[in-house]
Amino acid sequence: MSAAQLSEERIRPAWGKLALITIAVVALAAAWRYTPLSEYVSPERAVAWAESVGAVPWAPLVVMLAYTPACLVMFPRPAITLFAVIAFGPVLGFVFSITGILGAALATYFLGRALPAHTVRHLVGDKLHDLTDVLRRRGLLACFAMRVVPAAPVAIEGIAVGAVRIKLWHYSLGTVLGMVPGTLTTTLFGDQIQAAIQDPSKINYWLIIGVVLFFAVLIAIVRRWFLRQQRLIARHRH
Repeated sequence: MSAAQLSEERIRPAWGKLALITIAVVALAAAWRYTPLSEYVSPERAVAWAESVGAVPWAPLVVMLAYTPACLVMFPRPAITLFAVIAFGPVLGFVFSITGILGAALATYFLGRALPAHTVRHLVGDKLHDLTDVLRRRGLLACFAMRVVPAAPVAIEGIAVGAVRIKLWHYSLGTVLGMVPGTLTTTLFGDQIQAAIQDPSKINYWLIIGVVLFFAVLIAIVRRWFLRQQRLIARHRH
C-alpha cells in the first residue's frame, strides 16, 4: 500500500467522527422527546444552567483550562465549545474556546519536547511518520492542514510536533488558523441550538447550510493538498 493510500485511510476517520457526533445528537434529541428524560433534563433547563454557570466570574478560566485535560483523555472538544457558546454567548464563547484550544495545543507541544525520544516513539508509533515528514518540509502550512484534517488525536499530534522540533510560531499559528473553521462551525451550531430552544423562528437555516458547505469544501481542499505533499515526499525518497 502506498503512502498516499495509508494517509487517506488515516484522514478518513475524521468523517466517521462527524457521523458519530451527528448520530449522538439525533439520539439525544430522541431521548429528550420520547423518554422520561425530558421530565428531568429539558433543553430549557440545560440552557438555563449553562447561562447561570457563565455568570460566575471564574467560569471563563475554568472553560479555557478544561481543554487541556479534555485533549489528553480525548474528550470531545465541541462539547466544551457548545457549553461556552451557551454560557458566554457566541463571540466570547468563540474567543474562550480558541484560547483554550491553543493552550491545550501548547501543553502537548512542550510535553513532546520534554519526553524522551523512545517514549514519543512508543506513543506515536508509525501513524504519524508521513505527517512528520510533511511538517518538517512545509511547517506552517502543514500545521494548518493537520488541524483542519486531523490524522491522529490532537494530543498525539501535538506531542509528535514538539518531538520533531517544529517552530513554535508555525505550530501555534497553524493550530489557531486550522482550528478556527471547526470552532466557528461549532459556535454557529451552539448559537442556533440556543435559538431553536428559545424561539425556533430565529433559526437561520441558510447560514447553517453555508457554513457546513464551506467547511466541507475546505476539508476537501486541505486533504487533497496534504496527500499531494505526501506523494511528493514519497517520490523524493525513491
